[in-house]
Amino acid sequence: MTLSTKAITKTFRRFRRDERGAALVELAISLPLLLLVFAVIIEGGRLFWSYQMTAAGVRDAARYLARVADADSCTSGSNLATFTDKMTEIVRKTATGNSLLPSSITVTSVTPQLQCVPGGFRISPVPIAQVTATIEVTFPFSGVFGLMDGLDDLATITTTVTDQSRVFGI
Repeated sequence: MTLSTKAITKTFRRFRRDERGAALVELAISLPLLLLVFAVIIEGGRLFWSYQMTAAGVRDAARYLARVADADSCTSGSNLATFTDKMTEIVRKTATGNSLLPSSITVTSVTPQLQCVPGGFRISPVPIAQVTATIEVTFPFSGVFGLMDGLDDLATITTTVTDQSRVFGI
């Protein structure tokens, strides 16, 4: 071996044992995964919270509809579609009039329906008010999902919430 070959070999051995940049390399490898986990936790919490808030609004709307609809809705042929605007307002807002949902969550449709359930009840058929709301959740961290294959198109989720209540009438 010549002198230069010994020097090169010694330099490579020293470089191989040097660990000064190892932490930076480990961070570069693990950072995308950590960002993805963080985004999934935040977005999962927001999705669960918004679904719960929508479910509460739909439940309140169904209870309201059960009180304002006629008790003889099934026999009189009443149409609950006239209550659509009020049901949409109840689902979107709290009792104080403030918006119930964050700006990235939109209520795309609210549909009140009447179901007439036959049976051996005192009043037959029994009128049941049903309110169905469709919401669309837009994720602010959807760009982070692009780091993983298969999650690129996860920018919005659309879901439906339904609740029923027996019509007692006014």
